[in-house]
Amino acid sequence: MIRHFDAIVIGAGQAGPALAGRLTAAGMTVALIERKFFGGTCVNNGCMPTKALVASAKVAHQARRATEYGIDIGGRVAVDMAAVKERKDVVTATARHNIETWLKGMDRCTVIEGQAQFESRHRVRVGDALISADRIFINVGGRATVPDFPGINHVPYLTNTSILELDRLPRHLVVVGGSYIGLEFAQMYRRFGSAVTVIERGPRLVQREDEDISAAIKAILEAEDITVRTGAECIRFEPRGADVAVGVNCTAGPPEIVGSHVLLAVGRSPNTDDLATDKAGVATDARGFIVVDDELRTSAPGIWAMGDCNGKGAFTHTAYNDFEIVAANLLDGASRKVSDRIPCYGLFIDPPLGRVGMSEGEARKAGRSIRVGMRPMTRVGRAVEKGETQGFMKIVVDAATDKILGAAILGVGGDEAVHSILDTMAANASYRTLQQTVHIHPTVSELIPTVLGELRP
Repeated sequence: MIRHFDAIVIGAGQAGPALAGRLTAAGMTVALIERKFFGGTCVNNGCMPTKALVASAKVAHQARRATEYGIDIGGRVAVDMAAVKERKDVVTATARHNIETWLKGMDRCTVIEGQAQFESRHRVRVGDALISADRIFINVGGRATVPDFPGINHVPYLTNTSILELDRLPRHLVVVGGSYIGLEFAQMYRRFGSAVTVIERGPRLVQREDEDISAAIKAILEAEDITVRTGAECIRFEPRGADVAVGVNCTAGPPEIVGSHVLLAVGRSPNTDDLATDKAGVATDARGFIVVDDELRTSAPGIWAMGDCNGKGAFTHTAYNDFEIVAANLLDGASRKVSDRIPCYGLFIDPPLGRVGMSEGEARKAGRSIRVGMRPMTRVGRAVEKGETQGFMKIVVDAATDKILGAAILGVGGDEAVHSILDTMAANASYRTLQQTVHIHPTVSELIPTVLGELRP
């Protein structure tokens, strides 16, 4: 027997539950399918648990710096990893429970737990149950990529998911991958007390960023005694007693690093390989991401894809915006598009990086005539007062139109302060509007107008 619904939502990540709420409020019947944990990556092995750990790590770091602020706490700072993990688990479990409770109590929403697989464009099987709908929304997220490195199958390794289950401190954590996820864990575990080495195949860390940003991030990490090895020519693994040897083959430094634990942080893959998307006529690209148009429609009429699985963004905020685009177009008669959103994201090391729009390098590559304003955090009063003066502020403006093209704020409060720039860009206003706006003192944001007043070719 086939049970019919007005809509099927596959996956309870950031976009799925919110869409179910909008659809049911519009009077539709919805089946929401979740095979494991409600809340998706953000709640279970992404933003919430990692930022809970980052918060604990920052407290440990600040405690060690207490004397710099005239505070004597006495004795050695001890980190109880079991207690740190327990705090993180409570944060995650609470959020997961709240989402599950909301969905299971939602009028006209039927929650089905299990693995979903398409049987045709309108039919989905979950175990013994066969359901159908005229509209289907895929929100299955992604997982850590595990490349076929030589020797990887002969050693134990961690991913961003399994490392969250550690309740003991690694003696020496080797992080393979010098980008956003890897660097957060690297600094976090160094602050907890582990020796940490970061291995990056490319010539510099976070290669998406401008070279000055990459260099500043490297300096921040090395100031906390994190070893950074870039230009790793041939990454390989082999057991070394109870430890793991990671081959680097750099032109300088030891040819291998021996650590007690290895974290692979080299990218994400979509959870689409077990959906049988081909049976629904849903096209995927070479990496498994579902191909969508500017309104998130797939190649199969009546099927949409939202969140990490569509390759249009790998963030909680882009997944939620996917929901907003789909809901507005479907229910509100709007014509919203993915291409309308301004790229924005953060790197949550301490101090954090807030990024919006184009980098300086991207603007130059696009052939823009630009002006750039910069200010080191050593010249930001709020940063000086807090004793956190690492990093700098950087804003890129189109010299022809006076519109802001992008910005990077690497420094204390940078992940929050950058939003005033993002909002100005979204309003399509001249940079002069922001430059002439009075900000609160003492804040990091108050220096943004000053930076805009110091633009140079």
